[in-house]
Amino acid sequence: MMVRFGIFLLWLLHFLPYRLQAWTGNILGTLLYLLTARRRRVANINLRLCFPELNEAQRTRLVRQHFIAFGRSIVERGILWWGSRERIQKLIRVEGAEHFQNALGNPLILLTAHFVALDVSGSWITQHADGVSVYSKQKNAYLQNLVLEKRARFGKQLLFARQAGMRPVVKSLRECRPFYYFTDQDWTTKDGVFVPFFGIPAATLATLPRLVRMANAKVVPCIARVLPDYKGYEVRFYPAWENYPTDDLIADTRRINEFIEQRVLEMPEQYFWLHKRFKTRPEGEESFYK
Repeated sequence: MMVRFGIFLLWLLHFLPYRLQAWTGNILGTLLYLLTARRRRVANINLRLCFPELNEAQRTRLVRQHFIAFGRSIVERGILWWGSRERIQKLIRVEGAEHFQNALGNPLILLTAHFVALDVSGSWITQHADGVSVYSKQKNAYLQNLVLEKRARFGKQLLFARQAGMRPVVKSLRECRPFYYFTDQDWTTKDGVFVPFFGIPAATLATLPRLVRMANAKVVPCIARVLPDYKGYEVRFYPAWENYPTDDLIADTRRINEFIEQRVLEMPEQYFWLHKRFKTRPEGEESFYK
């Protein structure tokens, strides 16, 4: 019942002008910051690990800024789910679109990461290409069905459960469907390898170089950000990676984290610090989150 009520509120809020939606998101983010002590603690631990040079006041300020950005991303998702194509397009400024356009018609992996505007770039891409992506199953069936419906509302998108493995993704890549892909969450060593993320060993999915080989695909990174002063969003495509992959799986996976680190430094408040990124530890190492 609470999930349905929350979705109803999102639907109502999407009728507001963008600036009012953003203000509402700011309020929600502030409330989440005050009320969710457990997630606040996770964010603090992550930032202490990644930015040890910050003092406590600076870290607290950044955590609060992140919660506000996260709150906005929840409220503004209503635009992406129910807003018209024209309204969404007006809010998005695109940089480097030539890297995306030049790679279309070939097996293409659009590498992204968990920033608060993740779904903005996803929405823009689905309005310009019939692609493929994977999803993690939700506990709530109503929310699961709604998320899948809204992610596929433009074009003819294919969505596969992560549990289905990569075989349907490889098939879709060979059919030249762009694959919107992120790897920056904690993975067990069965699925990933330990490579540094801000100097801390982080279990990182090592599937990207394997996918590139299997599908002979190009990798074009794509990151979305919330612009200041309520000016909407920027979706930026980066040049296709050259000399990728190599014969070194660790180095290829490390390259992913290095790219994400560079983007985090540009907008640290917009990265998803609420996730236990360093949950899986090398054997014998204690958890950071105890």
